[in-house]
Amino acid sequence: MPDWMTYFVDAAVLVPVMVLFVRLAGLRAFSKMSSYDFAVTVSFGSVLAATVVNPGVTLGQGVLAMAALFAVQWIIGWVRSRWDAVEDVADNDPVLLMRDGTILHDALRRTRVTEGDLRAKLREANVLDYGMVRAVVLEATGDVSVLHGETLDDGLLDGVRGTG
Repeated sequence: MPDWMTYFVDAAVLVPVMVLFVRLAGLRAFSKMSSYDFAVTVSFGSVLAATVVNPGVTLGQGVLAMAALFAVQWIIGWVRSRWDAVEDVADNDPVLLMRDGTILHDALRRTRVTEGDLRAKLREANVLDYGMVRAVVLEATGDVSVLHGETLDDGLLDGVRGTG
């Protein structure tokens, strides 16, 4: 069989296998809830690519590697949900970058977020005035949450570094 056909067959088998694993494991399989989840998601793509383009990796090895990644992710998720110490090791803490219209420059430096990055996120969130910003949080996933409006329930900031 020509190489291009092998690539096609591998991809045609692996993509549905990945979808099957996601259906079995749940949508968390591709979430960015923690840095660990992000690393595993990148690993899925690497396994798929390596299996498709590297003739030294068999289709069976690719399927087995994906199954192992899904199994490890499921086990770590199960353990994280039961022991706070494991969750503390596996996850980053969210960090407060702005509070009540004031930019927290020390937090920006610690997280290596620039004021330009922060302003871009404020614009994406349709913030029209710094005074309307109740909080900006760099989440454990790397996403930025912008909370703006008249009031803020402080409970939304539980577990965020820099709030207390």
